[in-house]
Amino acid sequence: MSKILITGGAGFVGSTLADKLISDKNNFVLCVDNFLTGKRGNLPPDETENYLFIKCDVNDITQISDIMLKYRFDYVFHYAAFVGVKRTLENPLMVLQDIDGIKNVLKLCNETKVKRLFFSSSSEVYGEPVEFPQNEETTPLNSKLPYAVVKNIGEAFIKAYHKEYGLDYTILRFFNTYGNRQSEDFVVAKFLNLALNHEAITIYGEGSQTRTFCHIDDNLDVTLKILKENLAINQVINIGSNSEISILELAKLIIKITNSDSSIVHLPALKEGDMTRRMPDISKMKAILGKELIGLEEGINDIIHAKLQRRRE
Repeated sequence: MSKILITGGAGFVGSTLADKLISDKNNFVLCVDNFLTGKRGNLPPDETENYLFIKCDVNDITQISDIMLKYRFDYVFHYAAFVGVKRTLENPLMVLQDIDGIKNVLKLCNETKVKRLFFSSSSEVYGEPVEFPQNEETTPLNSKLPYAVVKNIGEAFIKAYHKEYGLDYTILRFFNTYGNRQSEDFVVAKFLNLALNHEAITIYGEGSQTRTFCHIDDNLDVTLKILKENLAINQVINIGSNSEISILELAKLIIKITNSDSSIVHLPALKEGDMTRRMPDISKMKAILGKELIGLEEGINDIIHAKLQRRRE
């Protein structure tokens, strides 16, 4: 049986990953979270013989060391992070505290002989774009905001631990993953909720800034294949989509899909943190996935269907 730790296990991606891993009875999955941004309702409903949750702040070495020394995991997914553009801009010192969590997890992974660490990095490490598509090997990392800097530092620490101690890793640079359970701090979930309630959708600036959106199923299908087939060892891999859309176009698409009466209201542009363009090179991801990505319209309809199903229940 593989013993797997997921930090940030009550978050959107972490909890959905936990569901997938728990479904395989050959895995024992332990999730930890401090509920700073994660939600208890995201967690699997019942603890079973192959799943356990422990409330824990990974930035506190005492809390996380008790767990990692006791269970001695085979694999660790370090997904715990203080997230959300507005929240991280308003609380930069709290963001920087996540460096402690990265150092704690790495130290304990090395001490307990973890086979591989998976780290959720971010497209934010690329900063304001200087090259398209953004490639894992060739595109300069131009990050300046605290959240992006922390992810960049995390990547540097992980590579240093590999060089010094031989700790294997896979760094996953997430580009706007969306799907069920996503917090309304993020754009797809926020716009969809407003549209379903026929409320005004607010956009910063003209809405010309572009993003790509990766459905959670594609994110996890790649991640699980990497884990099961021992792929992308000691590599960085972009996890995203190469289908680019402006924020204004996204708002219009969601209004159309939901048949909403929502209007679009333009707010002053953010002074920082709202990059003009994002589009990853996903050659590595597509080679591993081996199938077409889920289209944005299909993915949005999937979320709507899930929302309606929950209402009926």
